[in-house]
Amino acid sequence: MWRALTITSNSIRNYPIGFFDSGVGGLTVLKQLKEILPYEDYLYFGDTKNMPYGEKSKEQLVEFSGKIFKFFEKKGVKAVVMACNTTSATTYDILKNDFNFKIYPIIQSVTKLFAELPVKKIGVFATHATINSHAYKIGINRINPEIEVIEHACPEWVKIVEEKLEDKTESIAAIKYDLNSVLKENPEKIILGCTHYPYLIDILKQFAPEDIFINPAEEFAKFIKSDLEKAGLLADKTTGSQNFYVSGSPQKFINAASIFYEIKHLPEQIILN
Repeated sequence: MWRALTITSNSIRNYPIGFFDSGVGGLTVLKQLKEILPYEDYLYFGDTKNMPYGEKSKEQLVEFSGKIFKFFEKKGVKAVVMACNTTSATTYDILKNDFNFKIYPIIQSVTKLFAELPVKKIGVFATHATINSHAYKIGINRINPEIEVIEHACPEWVKIVEEKLEDKTESIAAIKYDLNSVLKENPEKIILGCTHYPYLIDILKQFAPEDIFINPAEEFAKFIKSDLEKAGLLADKTTGSQNFYVSGSPQKFINAASIFYEIKHLPEQIILN
């Protein structure tokens, strides 16, 4: 939710939108939103020093997210996109009322759409932290308790993507194993519940029909645009900018990001306090 801002002018609509994730996966969401909102200013923070989030404790995730929100607060953003399923699942409800800007958590923003699908059984691939929170299951079943949600953690997938290991025999075997674990339950759709996972679609579709997989980033971007429009917060200018920040190595981020997004300048390394 969003505490009311004291708006004294229309200038707030031209404030930037913040994005964050543990690494480069959130760039998939940024790419989707930039395509439909090209004139916004975007700030992206990759918390690569603390990656992967999926294996961190809830207390650690709250600490990391809180520091990133404070960073964006100092940058004067109008909204922050939690482009990370793990933090959306574990920290949003704790931090959502502590900051004076809009906050868009990916899971809570898209589960209503998934609950309305004409299916009886949905699979969810995600990190351990997201699966342990049952955020997708709770969100879907709150609206439609008739849908059976099959949850499965894929702890190796983020590393496979970030380190570009998808062509390795052992990586393909791990992906196939996780996929088969869910396919045996006969889901009608499978949510790729981590922003890194859509990158693996070329491998996944070797073992299952491509249209069974759902990339939440697409619907998430549409939701953000619609909500900003309703709030009168869409930028009213004709150019947009992008700035990138990382807590770890800028060069490693650039290298990993190349699979998702073209970043033309080295990100600024930030030490969060």
